[in-house]
Amino acid sequence: MKTLLIMVVLSLSLISQSAFALTLEQARSEGLVGETLSGYLAPLRQDKQTLALVKQINDARSESYQQLADSNNIPVDEVAKMAGQKLVARAQPGEYVKGINGKWLRK
Repeated sequence: MKTLLIMVVLSLSLISQSAFALTLEQARSEGLVGETLSGYLAPLRQDKQTLALVKQINDARSESYQQLADSNNIPVDEVAKMAGQKLVARAQPGEYVKGINGKWLRK
């Protein structure tokens, strides 16, 4: 039994950290993050895992917004704001969005 327990612990330690990584869907449904009208995700909780997810998502969004802005000859801020409006509107019931008043609202 002790050998089995040791093997299980060792096996779990070898599993990639990404298997335990927080997903955007989980973070939204658990109220850890919310959408903003700026087009970027914002953390509602300041733990390491949530902050890492927000940075990863926002970096990818920033790159995507820049590509769209370049290809359409418009400022990147306009692209981000248009995306933000769509993301806030598409938020599911129970998810958080930041209103124009700067306060978090639960849809």
